Order: sequence, then C-alpha cells, then structure tokens
Amino acid sequence: MEKLNTPFVPNFLLGVAGGLQYLSFKKAAKNPRKYQEKTLRGILDFAKDTEYGREHHFADILQAKDDRELYQLYQENVQPNDYEDLRPYVERHKNGECNVLFPDKPALYATTSGTTKEPKWIPITQRYLKDVYGKMNLAWLFTMIRNRRKVFAGKLVSIVGKVIEGYAPDGTICGSISGFAQRDCPQWMKDLSPYPFTVYEIEDYTARYYTIMRFGIEHNTTLIITANPSTIVEMQNNVNEYFDQYVEDIEKGTLNEKMDIPSRIRESFQPFLKPNPERAAELRALKAQYGTVLPKHYWPDFQLLTTWKCGNTKVYLDKFKDSFPTQTFHQEFSYYATECRFGLVVDDTSNTVLAPHMHYFEFVPEEDIDKPDEEKRFVQAHELTTGKRYVTYVTTYAGLYRYNMNDLIEVGPRYWGTPSIFLVQKVNGIVTMTGEKLHERQFIDAVRTAEEELQMPLKFFIGFADLEISAYRFYYEFADMETPQAKADTFTKRVDALLKEYNQEYKTKRDSLRVKDPVTHRLQRNSFETFKAQCIAEGKRDGQFKLNLLLQDEGRHEKFKKLVIE
Repeated sequence: MEKLNTPFVPNFLLGVAGGLQYLSFKKAAKNPRKYQEKTLRGILDFAKDTEYGREHHFADILQAKDDRELYQLYQENVQPNDYEDLRPYVERHKNGECNVLFPDKPALYATTSGTTKEPKWIPITQRYLKDVYGKMNLAWLFTMIRNRRKVFAGKLVSIVGKVIEGYAPDGTICGSISGFAQRDCPQWMKDLSPYPFTVYEIEDYTARYYTIMRFGIEHNTTLIITANPSTIVEMQNNVNEYFDQYVEDIEKGTLNEKMDIPSRIRESFQPFLKPNPERAAELRALKAQYGTVLPKHYWPDFQLLTTWKCGNTKVYLDKFKDSFPTQTFHQEFSYYATECRFGLVVDDTSNTVLAPHMHYFEFVPEEDIDKPDEEKRFVQAHELTTGKRYVTYVTTYAGLYRYNMNDLIEVGPRYWGTPSIFLVQKVNGIVTMTGEKLHERQFIDAVRTAEEELQMPLKFFIGFADLEISAYRFYYEFADMETPQAKADTFTKRVDALLKEYNQEYKTKRDSLRVKDPVTHRLQRNSFETFKAQCIAEGKRDGQFKLNLLLQDEGRHEKFKKLVIE
C-alpha cells in the first residue's frame, strides 16, 4: 500500500481559507442576535426589488429601527411558507423570468422530494453558492483538519449526486448541489480522488458502488464523505460480495466487464487503470487472514468518516460499528438539507451549531406544531431553550422565505452564545429512514391508484417504516378477505412502483438498495376498529383520536403486528 504523504498543501490552503471562514463563524456565534438581524436585513435588501420582495414590502420592513421591530414586521408581512406556496414563483423562474423570488435567475436547481407527485425544484442563486455554500464548505473542511491533521494525507472517497440530472425549460441546469460543488472544487481536492467524477453518472447502483470501492480499496484512503450512513453499509455489502473480483481487477489493471457501465464512462477510467499486483497480493493476504475484510484491514491508516449520526441513523451506525481503525474520527455531517445547511459541528457530538451569519432562522415550539399559522409562536435563535424541541423555518439568499423545513429538532448546548441543534425526525406526515422523505399523501395516492388499477378495493391500510430492516411494511385490509398473500404482494409491488414515480428520493434510495423491498401484511377484518378500541381503552380520548397512515411509531406498529392474518 502507498505510504501517506505529508498533506502540506491541503493543510496550508485550508488552514488559511477555511480558517478565516471558521473565525467568521466563531465571531458570529458569540453574538447570534446581532448577526441574525444583520443576515435578515442582508437577505431582504438583496431581494427588495424582486416581485416577491415588492409584494411583501421588503423595503418597508427594512425601515425597522431594531431587531425586534424587524422580526415583527417580517412576520406581519410574510406568511410562513411551504414549497407549494413558493412553487408558482419557482415555475416562473424555470420558464426564464428574472427577479421573481430573487435578483436575476438561479445558477442551478437542486431537486428533492416534495409532498405531492411533483418534486421540489430548489433554486440555488449565485450569491448563495459563493457567499453561503462555498464559505461554509471551507469552514467545514477546516473542521476536518482540526479533528485529524492527516485527514487529507491519502485518497478521498466521496458519494455525491450527479452534476446534471436535467434542465429547466429555460435551459438552467438541474442537478445535485453536492455534485456541483465537487465539480468546481480546488484541483488539489480533485487530485485526492482515486477515480474520475464520471463515476457518479453510473446509473446502476451495484456497478457504481463496485467502481467506487474497486478504486478506493486499491489506494490508501483516509477520508470518506457521504451524508448517509446507509451508504457505508451498502459499500461494505458490495465489498463482501465482490472482493475477489476487486482483487483480480486491481492485479490486472481492469474494471469488471460484467458491471453495467456505459462505454463512454468506462473510457474515462482508462487513465486510472494500471496493473497493481503488489496491492492485489496484500488484499489476498488480508482475506486469507481475516475472512471478512473490513475497512480497518484494507485502510489501516484511515482518518475520518463523516456521515449523519442523528435522527434515525443509529440503526445503520450499529451495522459498521468497530469496522474502521481505532484512530478513525466519526464526524457528524451536520444538519443539512437541499434547502439549507444550518451550521457546523464543532466537536464529536451530533450537535450542529447554527450559522447566524449565513441564514435567518425561526423556530416553532413542538407544542404549537398543529396550531394554525396565526396562532403559532415563532422564536428567534437566541431565544431557544436547551432541551426543548422545535420545528425549523429558514430564510435564505436563494428565495426561501419563512420556509417550513418540516423538521423536528432538539436544542443542545450553546457554542459561545449560539445554540446547537440536532435533528430528531421529520414531522407533518413525512417519514424518512435514510433520506427518502416519503410523504403520507404520496403513500395514500399510490395505494388508491393501485386499488383502481388492480381492482382490489381496501377497507383500511397503513404503512410503517421498519428501521431494523431498512424497509417499509405495508398493511392492508382487503375488502375481499380471501385475497391470497401472493396477490397482496403484487399489490405492494405496484404501490412501490408508483412511489418511485411520485418521489425521486424514494426511487434513489430503493435503486441504491438503501431502502429494501417493502414487506406486505394482510390485516384481519375490522382492523382499524380493533386498533382504535385498544387505544381508547388505554386512555386515548375518542374525540382526539387521530391516525396517520404512514408512520414511524413502534408503539402503534406493535398493535398492528398483532392484527395480521397469519
């Protein structure tokens, strides 16, 4: 295996550029109230002459004398939004209009799943890319050096989306913001990759994982960047299945011809393919010694792994516990969504310290979630209470105003004067195990469509996320109680196919094997009535009884498990 080089260039460059951004972050963290006012004023001034800005009186709001008046005027003039409220404005941008939500047009769009069949097209402005996303990335990379000085001494394996996934009607790129950032990253960072970025264009996920790990294992890799810990599980599953083929490819300088990789992409790997019999011999010896070969065996110098560690991810973390070398630092990826990167993780916890100089944040206490917008209490970042839970709203330089993230967070310790937060779960009918963000409405629509297409009417249905198996369990009470299991399985296959059509993130997670095939269960007659009676007997008030049809709730799930037809 290659010896580690002293990472002088990366450490120096990031020490300067990233260090400066980290100091800016630290300065803002000392006075979040001041910087939140400054940030909101900056965003409103940026967009005051746009159509949305004029409609919502941004110029008048900016006349506020202090932060309290500023926030009050902002709340009075701009209602809380979800994506569907903003979609008409985004559609106008997509069709070529300028100065609708923000000045000019987006630099690109990033897509993510929405609450309907149509995905969200999140606009990304040039201002956001340069002054927010770019600067936060520098500070983030700097935190890696702070945690492990040799993190950039070896190769870097990262998992990002495709740079170009499509185009808006006016020709603007639609793609992954992570892929876009990696495409435009400094040359020294590109040089750390053991493969060309065309690897992310491989559609077949088995082939993509194969290619990433075939090249990654050949080298002395010291860093993995991927938000989703389930990806680590799938990468190691690929290693377990194809290790011998990796070794043969490495020995001969080839890339398995059986893998579904288009010839154009295969050609891009040629400069990276050279026979390496010495490394192949090392890998064969590892298998002979250990049987199952893990990262701590093939990457003994590995330094840092960054993934999500909060929310529902623990079940995946447990699957690769003790798989990496003892010196590995597992860094929380941070609370990060397509719409907004909330801040930075500055220690070894799962807490993200808010970046008050980058976005404007509002929070609604958990107990107010179900209240009408006009009755909700909105609090500022500096007013958060440690240990309490809130739903997050963001205002950004990319056209999101008082935007409901539908995320339930819990407040952790303060960093200087700024609260840290960590994600608990999605709310309002959204379930996610590994980033698929499946909405209850999408599940209901898929089931109703399958009923009609297959002529298999239901009396009741419900779905549960099962983290242990990384799959959804769908429960049906068919009108025809004689419906056999095989026919019920066919029904689920159609529901699954429809969900892939309705939800891009669900399709991606299913195709990449991070979400497994859904499991079908047939329910006994009057299952809902039986369930409700049990709940009321346990003290639930009849008048307050509510039941979502897509859940992650082990208590309720256990009750339905007992109502299954054996």
